[in-house]
Amino acid sequence: MTKAELKEFLDAKVLEYNHPKFLEDDPIQIPHRFTQKEDIEISAFLTATIAWGNRKSIINNAIKLMELMGNTPYDFVMNHSEDDLERLSPFVHRTFNGIDLGYFVSSLQNIYKNHGGLETVFTEHQAKDSMQPAISKFKEVFFELPHQTRTQKHVSDPNKGSAAKRINMFLRWMVRNNSTGVDFGLWKNIDPAKLSCPLDVHSGNVARKLKLLKRKQNDAKALLELDKNLRKLDATDPVKYDFALFGLGVFERF
Repeated sequence: MTKAELKEFLDAKVLEYNHPKFLEDDPIQIPHRFTQKEDIEISAFLTATIAWGNRKSIINNAIKLMELMGNTPYDFVMNHSEDDLERLSPFVHRTFNGIDLGYFVSSLQNIYKNHGGLETVFTEHQAKDSMQPAISKFKEVFFELPHQTRTQKHVSDPNKGSAAKRINMFLRWMVRNNSTGVDFGLWKNIDPAKLSCPLDVHSGNVARKLKLLKRKQNDAKALLELDKNLRKLDATDPVKYDFALFGLGVFERF
């Protein structure tokens, strides 16, 4: 395919998958249950954190997680007691357990009380053309409270070579406009042009088949390569192609 043909092909796939029907089988349906900004942010962040493995299992466990927080995630984060945290202890999704969840709730409270909230942390540390330095800084802020070492693996760091798939997905949800009813467009001070594709097995494999990516590992270097090529197709909203790459991989077995 020529560059023009590839763009036409992928733009058509974006239109097909960037659609409310996408919500039916995607974890982004969880934050769509809420209307308050902070509820959306917190439910989205926690859902994105456990977004690996079977999608049905991710959704079911995210629903359980919201139920444990009384379906009022912001209120729970800000006003929980030690007994409330104890109620979270049985939670488990793969290697993310109640110990991790308890710390996440405490850290989120610290971020909203002392750092102006999730949006402020990411907005203040964004770079001129990328959100990857902000993700790295976010991890630093997130783990400034005493915590068990095991919990650190649940927040990725691009400076350590990670593609940070789940946080890049969370940022897509928060920043991209909500004109199609899928993403939220809640955060107005981050330019969608700076977003990176949530690079996983599906999007990576499709990107390689379409010659958008040569690197074999799905790491920070691969993300940089993919970003560069997606921005050639649309410099203002490159991460819209996440819908095309993911849809082609998951639904069409491309």
